[in-house]
Amino acid sequence: MALRAVDGRQHRGANVVRRAVLIGTGSPGSENQCIGLVRALGLADTLTLYRVTRPRGGTIDQLLRFLPVSLHKLIDRFLTRLLRWTPVFLQGSKRYDRVPNGGFTAGNSSLVPEVNVEKIVAVARESFEKEGPTMVVACGQETISSSTLIKHLASDSVFVIQLDIIAKIPVFGIHIQHPRYRPERFDLVVTPHHDFYPSTANGGEHEAPRLLRRWVTQRESPPPRNVVITVGALHQADPATLSLAAKAWHDGLASLPKPLLVVNIGGPLGPGSRDCQAAVERARELVSCLYSALHSCGSVRISFARKTPQSVANLVLKAFDGHPKVYIWDDKEPNPHLGHLAWADAFVITPDSISMLSEACSTGKPVYVVGSDHCESKYSALYKTLQERGAVRPFTGLEDISENWSYPPLNDAMEVATRVREAIAERGWTVG
Repeated sequence: MALRAVDGRQHRGANVVRRAVLIGTGSPGSENQCIGLVRALGLADTLTLYRVTRPRGGTIDQLLRFLPVSLHKLIDRFLTRLLRWTPVFLQGSKRYDRVPNGGFTAGNSSLVPEVNVEKIVAVARESFEKEGPTMVVACGQETISSSTLIKHLASDSVFVIQLDIIAKIPVFGIHIQHPRYRPERFDLVVTPHHDFYPSTANGGEHEAPRLLRRWVTQRESPPPRNVVITVGALHQADPATLSLAAKAWHDGLASLPKPLLVVNIGGPLGPGSRDCQAAVERARELVSCLYSALHSCGSVRISFARKTPQSVANLVLKAFDGHPKVYIWDDKEPNPHLGHLAWADAFVITPDSISMLSEACSTGKPVYVVGSDHCESKYSALYKTLQERGAVRPFTGLEDISENWSYPPLNDAMEVATRVREAIAERGWTVG
């Protein structure tokens, strides 16, 4: 690469993006999307992670979640100083212990700092001539204000990508997806089709009061030029990651009787089952279907998500306690999620987790969705799309798990990475 002299010094051309700044919310789903894209771009070794975090743990914090993060924090500090204690009747659960600089314990036990826009902008400007532009990848509604400000203050030295731009607007207690948050404020916006077009497939137009529908739904029109539409969510489960996971989990999973069915249980087992009774009823349906399909399984491994209701977990644990074919991850041993993706012969996924569906459908293996008839809104739109691609089928318990079928695996991260490289090239930059 040619060297140029600036201020008497020689350095590499300042047109190659070699470093990435990620802004997340502490949610594994949002941060996995950021990391998945950065991995696809080959920048995983040079990333820095920051987080936008809200006060959380008490009833007041739950009530204030609709406010901008900065205002929520301001009110939280005021109440903390004013009261110095939290009255019992306001406590929803034990408040978390804050750590210095607003950080939280990350997976590697290091502290992830709170996002500092001024610092990110300063470093991007100072390192531009020597190290090239900085890529900023943010995900989640609560990161929008930070990424927007970074773009405004350092537009000549950063390339800002906003994932999951869809804002959730609380209307009469319903969180309605709103995709019109000025995508021109960013260099690139990445969002799934089912979020950008919530008015399709029984989406947002049916969730909003009639008088508000024109303001909260998106018409079926071509997206702006800087908006990239994906099928599902971005994630880290790319072929290289799964290859490493297959080796790491070989001793524990390779010898299991085939076919190996992996069951990933998410939150309340689908939209519309937020109340405990509905969640338990759907869990009973899942258990019944699994028992019916066990005869065609060599082995079954079940995992719960962090948001799985305890009532659901207890029901499943009791139903399969001591069953010789079934193993249930207890959250104490190492998380086998990537190993499951690598070694499974088929999956059963609950329809409430778009991330889990996207990961499973990236393997090219059969994916069954339990409770697909309960899907609504964007979940219905995604399920319909995946079904049309031949990636998913409804799970009824009558299936022969040894049956195999193929389809083009989802590859959203690589496809988005291609669009990112094209957009960066238009600015005269490349990704190194």
